[in-house]
Amino acid sequence: MPTFIRPAAEPDVPVILDFIRQLAEYERLSHQVTATEDRIRQTLFGPRPAAEVLLADMESECAGFAVFFGNYSTYLAQPGLYLEDLYVKPHWRGQGVGRALLRGVAEIAIKRGCGRVEWSALDWNESSIRFYKNLGAEELSDLTRYRLTGHALEKLAAG
Repeated sequence: MPTFIRPAAEPDVPVILDFIRQLAEYERLSHQVTATEDRIRQTLFGPRPAAEVLLADMESECAGFAVFFGNYSTYLAQPGLYLEDLYVKPHWRGQGVGRALLRGVAEIAIKRGCGRVEWSALDWNESSIRFYKNLGAEELSDLTRYRLTGHALEKLAAG
């Protein structure tokens, strides 16, 4: 059965928030979710969207989503895309939905002249890692990801 991939629109905000919560539960990080419909509406569909969302429709149901935003490779001197989240509802997994969403992101990257698409995966998520490797993705084991958030971010910004 075909998967229809489409850009999310403002009326999809409740669906996007539901996917964020499902993904957080799957990743055992529900306690970190502070997203609200209003904040999603403002940050994704306001005057300066911070990211874009693709939705995958299967039959009469939204089966998955991909959230991505632009970045830049100094080595390539080209823009790129960073895939922040990719999530497919459990009963739609293994039916090409994730591949279709990633294909949609790849098509956008090519149209925009991007040199690469990058993302992170949790090291315990073996099924996702197998899926990504089957697509031809390379594991960047020589990189360590860092994050500043909350108090540490505020402290650095304050000097």
